This record gives sequence, C-alpha cells and structure tokens, in this order.
Amino acid sequence: MTGTQNELMSDMQYRLMVFTMNVIDVLFSHIEKRVAGFGIRPGMTVVDYGCGPGRYTVHYSRLAGRQGRVYAVDIHAMAIDLVRQKMERFGLDNVEPILAHGYDSGLPGHVAELVTAIDLFFAIRDKNAFLAELKRIAKPDGTLILDDGHQPRSQTLAQVAASGSWTIVAETKDHLTLKPAG
Repeated sequence: MTGTQNELMSDMQYRLMVFTMNVIDVLFSHIEKRVAGFGIRPGMTVVDYGCGPGRYTVHYSRLAGRQGRVYAVDIHAMAIDLVRQKMERFGLDNVEPILAHGYDSGLPGHVAELVTAIDLFFAIRDKNAFLAELKRIAKPDGTLILDDGHQPRSQTLAQVAASGSWTIVAETKDHLTLKPAG
C-alpha cells in the first residue's frame, strides 16, 4: 500500500503547520482534556498515526506509562525529527518514532490496543487503503479513534462505512470510536 506524493507537505508547509499548531496549543490547551476521553491506560500500546510534531504523542506516552508503548507514525521526516526532540526533552522512553512509507507504517500486525488518527483523515486520498492499514496494526479487539479533520462528519461516516474495515461503536462531537470489522 502506498500513499500519494500529494499527501506529503513541503517542508515550508510543514513548518507553517507546526507553527500554527504551537500557537493554538498555547492559546487553547485542549489536548490533555481531549486525550482523557480516548481510554488510554498504563501498559497499553498506542499508535499515534499521523503524529505530526508529537502534540498528542507526549500525552499518550504519559498515560501509557513506562510499561506501555507509543508508536509515533508519520509520512513526513520532519515530524519524526520533532518527535525525537520531544522524546529527549521530556524523557519519553516508551515512544518509538516511525517514518511511514505511504500508508505502510512498517509496524507488525495486531500490535496496538489503540490507534489514533487525528486531524488527517480529510487529507487521505485512498481512504480504504489507509483504514485497512490501521485495521492491520490494531489488535482484533483494538480501538481506532478517528476525527473528521476538515470535512463534514457525514462524509467521514460514509467513507468509514465504504471501507468495510471498521465498525462505528461510538460517536461524539469530537471523534468516532471504531472497532475492527468482522
């Protein structure tokens, strides 16, 4: 499975996105509250797919604890570098950054109790391939937290249903909670 080259931002676009995220995080500290609803417990293995600069990775790491594992996956090398910097700054020994190739995370199958895909689904070109990869890396009883990003919820619901990979088990204003389909 491969993603398209159009999904990879230029370095300049990426820097601008990170700057914008940093400003938002300073003005509106919402991530910790948001993550509290994801059900992360000590000892869990979590995949932060599309981790970006590691905004969520830090919180996942703290919640999963020393016995847990967090895989920070992204297609952009700058994201991986920024996650490594946060690992060093915050002493995140349970985080492993992974540079994905297209939709292929390179992770072993059925590794995670929880996979999150935050603020990126709208930009994915091949939703079926993407959702299939997330299902592959989730444990059979694992969970996917998926938000709409910059698209209407109705569109996200239709795309998830069309993929056949996931079943929606809960829906909040903030995100969908899904389980692997049959």
